[in-house]
Amino acid sequence: MKSKIEELLKEIESFVAESKEHVEEFRIKIISKKGKVTELFEEFKTVSPELRKEIGQKLNELKNKAQDKIIELKEKFEDEEDTKKTSHDLTLPSETLAAGSRHPLSLVRNQMVEIFSRIGFTVSEGPEIEDDWHNFTALNTPEDHPARDMQDTFFISENPDILLRTQTSSVQVHIMENSKPPIRTISPGRVYRNEAISARAHCQFHQVEGLYIDKKVSFADLKQTLLYFSKEMFGEETKIRLRPSFFPFTEISAEMDISCPFCKGNGCNICKGAGWVEILGCGMVDPAVLDNCKIDSKQYSGFAFGMGIERIAMLKYQVKDLRLFFENDVRFLKQFKSVL
Repeated sequence: MKSKIEELLKEIESFVAESKEHVEEFRIKIISKKGKVTELFEEFKTVSPELRKEIGQKLNELKNKAQDKIIELKEKFEDEEDTKKTSHDLTLPSETLAAGSRHPLSLVRNQMVEIFSRIGFTVSEGPEIEDDWHNFTALNTPEDHPARDMQDTFFISENPDILLRTQTSSVQVHIMENSKPPIRTISPGRVYRNEAISARAHCQFHQVEGLYIDKKVSFADLKQTLLYFSKEMFGEETKIRLRPSFFPFTEISAEMDISCPFCKGNGCNICKGAGWVEILGCGMVDPAVLDNCKIDSKQYSGFAFGMGIERIAMLKYQVKDLRLFFENDVRFLKQFKSVL
């Protein structure tokens, strides 16, 4: 029995494999159910009791060495295959990767920020989860005000005073509470409203709100600021018109239209034949809002405006379905070639 074990041990140690298949043949021959090691374990049953301990140890050592040998050989051939698969000719030219591009909403947002920065507006940001004061009450929208019905709000159920902001005007409240006039800032960001998703509406979208507060700020200043923005964004030939409207935080209030960028004011299906398309709401900051934010409304005045970035992007890039901006369809996004 001892001689058989030593003979098989020498065979295992001297074995040299030429391939993975050769290793598998050796495994079957040595440690399979009908292999030589298994046969020795069967023969072990006939060994006399006084020799069992010594023979048993030698058998276990033989089995372990056979298994280690097979594992070692298998790993060797697997490593060689991996090396062949991953090896590269470093002298070959590299593959050209397609350049990425910014999302169309980011392109429009950055352009809007750049336009307003030329005339002294800074960028302000604030939390997307707001309290009732900053989103509504400070903006002259008390709890029983009918203007709250204009916005379907996502409230945090555990605390009805906490909500997802419906407008970035809430950032302006933070700025007015913590800054002294003159204030000239825009607040781009994401807002949320509980609306059904369609080609023209979404439960989340992006706004840019603007605020200018100083002594003797007039509606003429507002008009010229928005005219400058419209010409820079849509072209020098762009015209604007202001129509009376209502917003709880401005008085007087207006909605602003621009001459249709598609038909140049001649009338088309985009502007429904009117030659004008609405892009934003604006007005003079209501004195009550200034007083709520501890700014002396008798000494200071200001104007505010707000517009949807998606709305501007749809007009600029002639996109007819708002949902395309949120679907991450590469076929749509790759059309916008401005490089990162």
